[in-house]
Amino acid sequence: MKKFKKTAAIFAAALAFTAFAGCGQTADNTVTEDTSAAAVSEGGYKIGVIQYGSHPSLDNCFAGIEQALTESDLELTIDRQDGNFDSATCDTIAKNMAAKEYDLIFAIATPAAVSAYAATANTDIPVIFCAVSDPVAAGLVEDMNAPGGNCTGTSDILDFSAQLDLIQALQPDATKIGVLYTTSEANSVSQLASLREAAEPRGIEIIDQGVQGAADVPQAAASLVTKVDCVNNFTDNNVVSNLTVLLEQANSANVPVYGSEIEQVINGCIGSVSIDYVALGKATADMGIRVLGGESAGTIPIGKISDGTAVVNTDVMANFGITLPDSYADAEKVTSADKTE
Repeated sequence: MKKFKKTAAIFAAALAFTAFAGCGQTADNTVTEDTSAAAVSEGGYKIGVIQYGSHPSLDNCFAGIEQALTESDLELTIDRQDGNFDSATCDTIAKNMAAKEYDLIFAIATPAAVSAYAATANTDIPVIFCAVSDPVAAGLVEDMNAPGGNCTGTSDILDFSAQLDLIQALQPDATKIGVLYTTSEANSVSQLASLREAAEPRGIEIIDQGVQGAADVPQAAASLVTKVDCVNNFTDNNVVSNLTVLLEQANSANVPVYGSEIEQVINGCIGSVSIDYVALGKATADMGIRVLGGESAGTIPIGKISDGTAVVNTDVMANFGITLPDSYADAEKVTSADKTE
């Protein structure tokens, strides 16, 4: 492959279809051809980024990818496009990128990765995914250590043992943990099974409530919080993007919600053993840079950042009358005032 000296031109903005892709987007997520789009300058690598939707975790993934690529020793253009949590939109974006023969596509979150993987099946365009908890279950790779094909990336698999340690430290009497998850999201199904496995030896019952889409969240959350001592939130994109609804229902029932990363804790969850999603994005970009340098994506093992950091929201703890135990004295402490609009 070509190699160039560093000059990065960033073309894409969050939540917008860029001129580079030759597409526009209407309010109902319909993608239309934009014949007035300006052409991208010649030379360098053409890098596509498909983000399933915008919420703090996925936004941080892109921030890490963008930073690492911009700081790399490559000449490139970055076209970031947002799927607005719609798989059909991701499919269209991916097909357009494949048709325009992008040199590499980054895909943030499982649905975006599935779209990119399908669109590039008969091409030589590598796909590097980010924040896919179970890429094997999603059908993206054959094995975590030997992906095969022309696809690899990073996993945001959660440390459920550490998460349960935190829950039991803050709520020693908790015996029933609720989970709201999207039944069609492979990551969430896989994570639910892993959480059950970790909870069983502790005598903790996992009570799950499945949803199919955003419209189901209010009623499902209202039902779930009546049955549990707390709720544990995964990296489920549908639930995370509707976290406010879950928190409203849980707070009304006096039930704490535990998140999966720091932004969720800042936004109202009581605590989490959090993954650094900016760091995950950087690791993902580094893998892409290796592929642009000539390595085969299928030979690069799936990357992980499994060492989480305990984070608690002291405002939320105070609201629930919970005192931080000495064993978590070193936990990162945030408040609701840390939230950025």
